[in-house]
Amino acid sequence: MSLGSNRPTFKPTPYGYTRRSRGIPRWLLLLITGIVLGAGGVLFLQRSYGPQRLTVEQSEQLRMDLNTANLENQRLNSDAKTLRQDLGKAQAAQKDQSTQVEQLRKRAADMEAGVSSLIAAIPADPRGTTPGIRSADMVLQEDGLHYQVLLIQDPPKGETEVPNLRGEVKLIGTGTYPNGNTAYVELGQQALDMGRYIVISGQTELPKAYRLHQVTVQIMAEGSDKVIATRTMRVTAPRR
Repeated sequence: MSLGSNRPTFKPTPYGYTRRSRGIPRWLLLLITGIVLGAGGVLFLQRSYGPQRLTVEQSEQLRMDLNTANLENQRLNSDAKTLRQDLGKAQAAQKDQSTQVEQLRKRAADMEAGVSSLIAAIPADPRGTTPGIRSADMVLQEDGLHYQVLLIQDPPKGETEVPNLRGEVKLIGTGTYPNGNTAYVELGQQALDMGRYIVISGQTELPKAYRLHQVTVQIMAEGSDKVIATRTMRVTAPRR
């Protein structure tokens, strides 16, 4: 009698089904591997080429810088507005000044035309010299002689402008003393610097007891003692 079992021994065949232990599917491993590699690549790119994350201190500093930039931008906008207003005022003032200058220029032209008409109406110097001594007021006052002399230059023939004349104006008085003696007294002199016309005026004292009758006006050019124009005018008493 045999002690073993009479059941037949199992042997797998090429066509039989064999139960195997279950593992992780290959597709799942590939998917997980791909996800891990992709996440790692993203982190690598972010660390290597992406923007760096700011610390708390850096973030606070950036916020302060932005606030400062905003305040500076507001200040610049305010300054720009003020500059635009100032520019507008300056342009308006310049326009007003241009108008005033044009008005003054017109008045000057009118005055020049009026002066030219007056000059043409004043009698010429009898000697026909230029500059001509066109008129003179010689008035005796208690404090001496007060005088005004009008000198006018005529422009050269064919021209409208006259050359500037520098020189000297001299006054010589003719009078008498109580004893009847005639005396010629130099009453004064002034520097001359004239263009078309000029008025020479002043006051001078007279010698004691000297009675002045007339005054001779003499004009000398600069650097010369030659008299280029002269005229004798009678002295008048002050009007009362």
